[in-house]
Amino acid sequence: MLRIGTLALAGWASSVAGAAESAADLHLPPALLPTGPAERVLIIAPHPDDELLCCAGFAQRALAAGTRVSVVWITSGDAFALDAVLIEHALIPGHLTMRRLGGDRMREATAVANQLGIPASDRWFLGYPDRGIRQLLSDNYAQPFTSRHTGASAVPYENALAPGTPYEGRLLERDLIAILDRLSPTLVLAPSPLDSHPDHAAIGELTLRLMSARGTGEGLRYWVVHEGRHWPAPRRYAPGAELQPPTALRDLNWSSWPLTPAEREAKLSLLRLYRSQWQIMAPFLASFVRDNELFATLPHQRAADLPHAVAKPAAAPATMH
Repeated sequence: MLRIGTLALAGWASSVAGAAESAADLHLPPALLPTGPAERVLIIAPHPDDELLCCAGFAQRALAAGTRVSVVWITSGDAFALDAVLIEHALIPGHLTMRRLGGDRMREATAVANQLGIPASDRWFLGYPDRGIRQLLSDNYAQPFTSRHTGASAVPYENALAPGTPYEGRLLERDLIAILDRLSPTLVLAPSPLDSHPDHAAIGELTLRLMSARGTGEGLRYWVVHEGRHWPAPRRYAPGAELQPPTALRDLNWSSWPLTPAEREAKLSLLRLYRSQWQIMAPFLASFVRDNELFATLPHQRAADLPHAVAKPAAAPATMH
């Protein structure tokens, strides 16, 4: 079952020293993330592929160590029009085309989870609207939101956690709380509230609020996928390079999780299983296959240290995810 994790462990003993030295160039401490049979990790992914960009290396090693690793995908990535044009061969994608794209991306995520060794009982698709999460948690907290991309005002996917659930923020909260109750995770890996993609930032804020209300906020770590058009640098596959924190977010108390060569190779192979994304944005995806992964303990920068206002993250380019 642990195909990737077992492969990664095979080269661990011989390469950990070199990986640690590489990560040390960042002047960041190694990430103190728990692994082992007593641990339960939940990765919260706004879209299919985010779980790999942020955490594929950590997930491999955690699974190989007997850690229970679960993933919840908040949306199915069904707002990426360029993706639909190329993958669904639709010049002007309509609502049904975008829903088919969502189904495609869910199938890709399933293949990735199977390859990693995450059992079906530990993964959930919620099916909420891509590019609509901020609206759900504000104006549409208690009244249905209609996606302009899919035309849906309720979860349209039969293999989602709760098909037919209206697109309302309170129901998204309900579903995420139910998963937290079921798992009682010892560690949650969530997008940073300062990620520049609105879905990511909104989910980061929601996760922080729910974990704080449960009194388990100390078990929350943050990652970033979107922070400007020039990060990560270089924007290409660079396996010998280190992933460094975005310049504007360097004060979030980052730590570095060093990857072995085997873990990096497996991460690249897994990302390629997201064919719908790889065909369009391979350089961006591959730029996260580095010597390390980064996790932060702070959700926000200290106000006194802010170089500029970041209260409301800028929207990511429409072609992202």
